[in-house]
Amino acid sequence: MTISIYNTKTGKKEPLSTIKEKHINLYVCGITVYDYCHLGHARSTLVFDMIVRYLRYRGNTVTFIRNFTDIDDKIIKRAAEQGTTTEELSNRFIEAFHEDMASLGNLKPDLEPKATEHIPEIVDLIQTLIDRGLAYEQDGDVYYRVERFANYGALSGRNLADMMAGARIAVSDKKENPMDFVLWKSSKPGEPTWDSPWGAGRPGWHIECSAMSKKYLGDTFDIHGGGKDLIFPHHENEIAQSEGASGKPFVNTWIHHGFVTIKDEKMSKSLGNFLTIRELLEQYPAEVLRLFVFSAHYRTPLDFTDQAMQDAETGLDRLYGCLATLTRLPRQGDADAADTVGKKDRQKLEKLEERFCKAMDNDFNSAQALGHIFDTVKAVNKIAQHLPPTPSQQTLDRLRQAGATLKQLGDLLGILQQDPVAYLTAKQEKILSAIDLSPQQIEALIAERNKARDEKDWTRADEIRDRLLSRNIEIKDAAGGTTWQVKI
Repeated sequence: MTISIYNTKTGKKEPLSTIKEKHINLYVCGITVYDYCHLGHARSTLVFDMIVRYLRYRGNTVTFIRNFTDIDDKIIKRAAEQGTTTEELSNRFIEAFHEDMASLGNLKPDLEPKATEHIPEIVDLIQTLIDRGLAYEQDGDVYYRVERFANYGALSGRNLADMMAGARIAVSDKKENPMDFVLWKSSKPGEPTWDSPWGAGRPGWHIECSAMSKKYLGDTFDIHGGGKDLIFPHHENEIAQSEGASGKPFVNTWIHHGFVTIKDEKMSKSLGNFLTIRELLEQYPAEVLRLFVFSAHYRTPLDFTDQAMQDAETGLDRLYGCLATLTRLPRQGDADAADTVGKKDRQKLEKLEERFCKAMDNDFNSAQALGHIFDTVKAVNKIAQHLPPTPSQQTLDRLRQAGATLKQLGDLLGILQQDPVAYLTAKQEKILSAIDLSPQQIEALIAERNKARDEKDWTRADEIRDRLLSRNIEIKDAAGGTTWQVKI
């Protein structure tokens, strides 16, 4: 099987091609560290966490780099508002970011370079662009000449002439062309600065990723990723900088994930629908958030609603419920008894990994992959529910192998990391606490219902059953007596 990835630059799915066989160099644009991470950041980090896990699962070595922008206008403004330094502010939110990533269960990148730690590389790259006539200095600022880069706009599908026609430039503007972008900013009073051939200043936003990816991955590497909002101008400008300086192709494959909306509106602070990762994890477990994110293809919009999160939690409960059921199977079966698993269900159990990988090989289609997981869970539950008193050993072996595969594939998505019985027990205790009914009270109501049934008071018996059911307590009547369980 071959992994195919939708390449933003070509606008089509392409077989994964690497410069070095079975080794993938991946660079992802990280956060600007001036505030706590929000749901959009969560989606980005989870998507690439899933992609890295799967690429490694398929036998590849992955060098995963995600940067920090730790000097920027927003950082300078926020530090001034809080009466602190940009270094203290950025380091504080880098620490918070790491805490959030650990809470989400994300793997750590191999490298997390900071812009401020790569000023020499940035200055060298800018000087190369000046020497090649692709950049110019103006009163301490340095700009990139977009007209000199023939392929400008190829990633975003924009035409430079059209962009220039819609631009406006003031008479006093330092730019030669309104579309030129800044590589180096001259210092202003009170701002952090570094020395350069053009005077004291600091780097522009776009140049840092070109400099850091070049240092660690070379002039050309395999995959570059980020959100769709970075396609233009950030990634477009990265291409112009990197290819302009090296004369070589910058990136082979571009991966961009979709936006996050809240009730079909774009998430923003101005609309009051801004959710931080910390706020989300106060309401929902991390595995629920992961399942929610992976329930949609990474390139599609992801709409956050309470109902969608509740659906994800219900789905996670089903997965853990299935694994818990498998822990209660008899330890030994009848070696001579016939296998009771039908051909159709047998294929679902045995082909799960193959179907999962086929979906993931198709541009990391986690939504379809999850569909195959839930399809198998349904089959496992049905088989387990209808086991004979002495099941065949072959049937038990099939079920246990399916459970092992479910756990293995769950690891690829960063879910099913808990003991299933402990998970369900904690969930049941939480529900019982919320409905203010103790196990003793439930047993007393069941005894009252059984008495009503003995006395043929069916109305009272049904009232008690419905009362318990309204509080998520299911009761089952069998030859051995009445049992109850919390409906999760």
